[in-house]
Amino acid sequence: MITQDTEVRSKRTAPLGLPLLHTRYSAVVMPFFLSFIMTCVISLVSTLRGVGLVPGLLSLWLGSWALSWVIAFPTLLVVLPLVRKVTFTFVQMPHESAKD
Repeated sequence: MITQDTEVRSKRTAPLGLPLLHTRYSAVVMPFFLSFIMTCVISLVSTLRGVGLVPGLLSLWLGSWALSWVIAFPTLLVVLPLVRKVTFTFVQMPHESAKD
């Protein structure tokens, strides 16, 4: 028996009409978007601080961003599992608080 929720999810698509990815890909998709956004913002701030509002800023910034992202995305893929483990040593998990 297929529920209405399952039918709605199976018909839903990602932006641009692309099919939704399986949940197992979230370990790659989340760092992809995180690195994309973070490097975009940080490289813009760094470029503005370094050269100011100059002609050709967009070109300088995009070059800086591209290099930053090429380094940040693979780094996140490697480091994120370690960061999760370290985080969980400092954060009480919901199933742990139920015992208190």
